[in-house]
Amino acid sequence: MTTAYDIPSSVLVEKICEELKGVEKVKPPQWALYAKTGSRHARTPDRADWWHVRAASLMRRLYIDGPVGVERLSRFYGGKQNRGHKPEQFTEASGSVLREILQQLSEAGFVEEVRGGRKLTSKGHALVDKHAHEAKKQLEGKIPALSKY
Repeated sequence: MTTAYDIPSSVLVEKICEELKGVEKVKPPQWALYAKTGSRHARTPDRADWWHVRAASLMRRLYIDGPVGVERLSRFYGGKQNRGHKPEQFTEASGSVLREILQQLSEAGFVEEVRGGRKLTSKGHALVDKHAHEAKKQLEGKIPALSKY
């Protein structure tokens, strides 16, 4: 069976994103129109569906890293902040956005809270595996090396 490890992350995240758009419980709140994804950014995200893309990326990250907390995820999604003449400095991503998405995913039944953070439920694992398998079928024609896995 194909897993999330076998597929390029961009392809898998796009497929999961399309699935999450149909889930009623995973939707951006009103404040998401004006929110940045971190303090280092100057503007809001360019994509209109950035909330679902981040939710799909979080599901993939939970699949790979296992039980993960919001603090560790905000470090993963963080980056360098431009401080003018001073050297760049690492800043974390917005924990509020990550926390809200994780709460929505847990209401939808894809994520559960355990000791040490949050992890995917069997329903969440099945969703990621299903889309990884579909993505592999589509990519086998373009990338012949995938057919041996």
